[in-house]
Amino acid sequence: MTLITILFYAFIAVVAIQLIFYISFLFSFSIKRAETRLRKQIPVSIIICAKNEAKNLAKNLPSILNQDYSNFEIVLVNDSSSDNTLEIMQTFASENKNIKLVDVKSNEAFWGNKKYALALGIKASSNDFLVFTDADCIPASNHWLIQMSGHFSNKESIVLGYGGYAKKKYSFLNKLIRFETVMTALQYFSYAELGLPYMGVGRNMAYRKELFFNNCGFNNHMSIKSGDDDLFINEVANSSNTALCFSKESFTISEPKTSYRAWILQKRRHISTARLYKFKHQFLLGLFYVSQLLFWTLSIILLSIGFSWQWMVGLIGIRFVIQSLCFGFTAKKFEETDLVFLAPILELFLITTQLSIFIANKISKPKHWK
Repeated sequence: MTLITILFYAFIAVVAIQLIFYISFLFSFSIKRAETRLRKQIPVSIIICAKNEAKNLAKNLPSILNQDYSNFEIVLVNDSSSDNTLEIMQTFASENKNIKLVDVKSNEAFWGNKKYALALGIKASSNDFLVFTDADCIPASNHWLIQMSGHFSNKESIVLGYGGYAKKKYSFLNKLIRFETVMTALQYFSYAELGLPYMGVGRNMAYRKELFFNNCGFNNHMSIKSGDDDLFINEVANSSNTALCFSKESFTISEPKTSYRAWILQKRRHISTARLYKFKHQFLLGLFYVSQLLFWTLSIILLSIGFSWQWMVGLIGIRFVIQSLCFGFTAKKFEETDLVFLAPILELFLITTQLSIFIANKISKPKHWK
């Protein structure tokens, strides 16, 4: 058996793995309809931890204050900012009685660690039900809070939401960022739907304060600069305590990075936490990524030499059809349908970028959350 033949059989195995992931794991969420639960408006604390976010706070806080909700407070955490973030917070607090301030001073033991500041904000909150977002996020509607809080129940103490990014015209980077965001959401929603929740995003998620303290907060990974959202959820979420909220009114929208360097630095922080996930999550996520990488690598090699091109075109076509259906349904949920036709190109760029980030993180670790 020649090397080329071995590579072809390997390609068949890779396509099979990809199809299994898309059909068995990811398709379940892509066809799921959003569920709206409008329950009694429970007391909620919104936690926003900000570092040098004066402009974003001034722009976005009014949309949070204007939520159509009867009983909520906003806990603003100033994480040792060097701009006038604290002054902006104080101005809003003086005009709104439901705003509480937490001013975190520089602490040598926890310098550059968002988890320390966030834990102080959680401790200062008055309510048991906590909703988290970032200073650069704006709710997609004034029903964001009622949608997110409505998914709490006696059993469900975690609510995973969707945090998208604003669209920018004529920007390939913007499309790449939004594609990566949709693919990440597709995976963490799908796994949670199947009873294997492994992460959430701090731009839009919620959990009970009681759950946080009963599990010792961030203590088990306080030394890791990132992971206040995904590592905590990976540690405490299970098949029975996690709810999904993905109605359009429940989204948050953030301003995306405008340079490749800034985005890659952000992704380096995010990817650095994956090695601390539970083994089953590491295995499944790693297998999916490796199968993506091998799909593209083997496709390029085998097509370039013209080996069994009819079989190659057929297998590649089947994989792209299934992927397009899965991604297309998901993109429609998240109002990102402009990405569907570019998905193959964006996927190739994304997995290449992720490989370079993985290598960079092996050489040196990201040190600060900002």
